[in-house]
Amino acid sequence: MVSSPDILTGSVAPSFSLPDHTGVTHSLEDYKNSWIILYFYPKDNTSACTAEALAFSAVYEELGESGVPVIGISPDNPSSHKKFIEKYDLKVTLLSDINHAVIESYGAWKLKKMYGKEYMGVERSTLLIDPSGTIQEIWRKVKVKGHVEEVLKKLSELKK
Repeated sequence: MVSSPDILTGSVAPSFSLPDHTGVTHSLEDYKNSWIILYFYPKDNTSACTAEALAFSAVYEELGESGVPVIGISPDNPSSHKKFIEKYDLKVTLLSDINHAVIESYGAWKLKKMYGKEYMGVERSTLLIDPSGTIQEIWRKVKVKGHVEEVLKKLSELKK
């Protein structure tokens, strides 16, 4: 089993290039000189993942006005993301990391347990990356309720 590296605040964010639901590739470098909210989630159309995507979508315009993109990454394929976005009218950018290499590089690929079985999967995580590409804050084992508000509060504090 692969274990994920420990990514720490103050680290340079690992580079990535992944496709969105239309096949367009997005790279970390595309967002240079901007704060970025980068979140990792297990699966499209599941209850917690849907709640998280809807919560980030609800503040998307507010974030967009200040130039802060919200990018979600999961192992789902672009077709799954397309259906997910259309079903819930999501505003966030969703990227596909089918082989979970980027998820691993950000330390979000973890050993998980459910119903007594162990498996490798995505640990719900959010990172706040500053305009220089440095990770300023990391949330692991995210509980969706109140999380977006916590991220926005931290972003506001750090941008001062």
